[in-house]
Amino acid sequence: MNDDYLRFLGISKNYPGVKALDDVSFGIAKNSIKGLMGENGAGKSTLLRILAGAETASSGEVRINGQTHVSHSPKEALDAGIAVIYQELNLVPEMSVAENLLLGHFPTRFCFINHSEIRDRARHQLRSLGENFSPDSKVKNLSIGQCQMVEIAKALMYDAQIIAFDEPTSSLSQKETRKLFQTIRTLKDRGRVILYVSHRMEEIFELCDNLTILRDGRLIRNYDDIKKVTRDLLITDMVGRSIKDIYGYRERSLGKIQFEAHEVSGAGIPKPQSFQLKKGEILGFFGLVGAGRTELVKMLSAASRMKQGTLKMEGKPLVFKNIAQAIRNGVMLCPEDRKHDGIIPVGSVAENINLSARRHWSRFGIFLNQKMERQNANTFIERLRIKTPDAFQLVRNLSGGNQQKVILARWLGENIKVLLMDEPTRGIDVGAKHEIYNLMYELADQGVSIIMVSSDLAEILGVSDRIIVMRDGTLIGELSRDSATQENIMEMALPVSDEGLKDVQYEY
Repeated sequence: MNDDYLRFLGISKNYPGVKALDDVSFGIAKNSIKGLMGENGAGKSTLLRILAGAETASSGEVRINGQTHVSHSPKEALDAGIAVIYQELNLVPEMSVAENLLLGHFPTRFCFINHSEIRDRARHQLRSLGENFSPDSKVKNLSIGQCQMVEIAKALMYDAQIIAFDEPTSSLSQKETRKLFQTIRTLKDRGRVILYVSHRMEEIFELCDNLTILRDGRLIRNYDDIKKVTRDLLITDMVGRSIKDIYGYRERSLGKIQFEAHEVSGAGIPKPQSFQLKKGEILGFFGLVGAGRTELVKMLSAASRMKQGTLKMEGKPLVFKNIAQAIRNGVMLCPEDRKHDGIIPVGSVAENINLSARRHWSRFGIFLNQKMERQNANTFIERLRIKTPDAFQLVRNLSGGNQQKVILARWLGENIKVLLMDEPTRGIDVGAKHEIYNLMYELADQGVSIIMVSSDLAEILGVSDRIIVMRDGTLIGELSRDSATQENIMEMALPVSDEGLKDVQYEY
């Protein structure tokens, strides 16, 4: 379209053994919000890095307002009015909000940094976004939602005309998400070009004006009007096949009580809490941000210390003091923050898969068995359909969904009895979600008991056999699959002061 302010023309990007982008072309007009969707590995992140100046396209060009633009660094892109706000925010935690906003561009007076002007300019920019927290606040003391606003304010400090958001709501509460959407709509009305990348279809339908779909590095379709897009059509475009029910829940016969937590407490769980888990059961834990769900599963896996209480496995006392002992007892955790707590980024896919199970075949407990390592890694790469050029690829180069599969592959090499999955599909596309749900059902069929923590209410309702709701570190209530609804779960999860949030829709 001739009125596109930003346009990608024939963008391709080649890496050794991988073509991340293949002749991608589309444009975005001012006063519009363009959605960008695709499976993990579709090329979305690569396209954003090219836009941000962190990568250079192998071929093709980026045009801004009709002029060819090339950024050789993120600073050049920012100076050209392009800002990319990543899921992992690029802020300096120990510095103040004001210092982060003007970092590298501090105003001076008589050769000294003018701190008064820094604060005034930062305060003005924050107020223009409807924020009233102090510009002197340390970034490390802000909420995730406030940090998002600081990133947006920083972009506006550079007078950014193009602002791209990469999975911005992955760690936000519902209140923070609504605030972010309001801000994005305001930026649109001010004439900014907005590119919004998300796996959450409900966000795309609510926020975006039009949509572009990528798959395997190629442009699949441009939708000029989001109102003409259906959920089924979107899924088919993204994954190349129809998935009528992404959850694919299947009933199974549950066994006897396999795991018990009795009167347990610790960090984030101030009062003693108790629950039971049956063999082959998928038990969903739901709660709002700060409910204590992550703290609970960390405590159960020995990732954090349990101050009091007892655990039992198959009726027998279960005692472990560290994560290694928990693994040997069949209790394993897929953590919420897979990049920091789940994978070793500088290690290969094979090294990450074999990290725990290699002790079973190492010679004399010291020497690695390279043949077994390769065989085990390749078996799980094929079984879980992990998208990687080979087992020696660095795991940090894989998409989020494939990194999650690597973590699951690690535990599949062990004797799992209880699998703790904290936000197992966060930041993962619909196709990979479907595959992970099916893997969970397979494990449950084999007698593995699963605790799934999720902020996605539709996921909790779609996958769980039973649901426990948490609030303020306390188990508020329990619901069977048949009796659980969005309304009664939110009734339990919300504090009285947040009653208005019950109207938030969670349909996927």
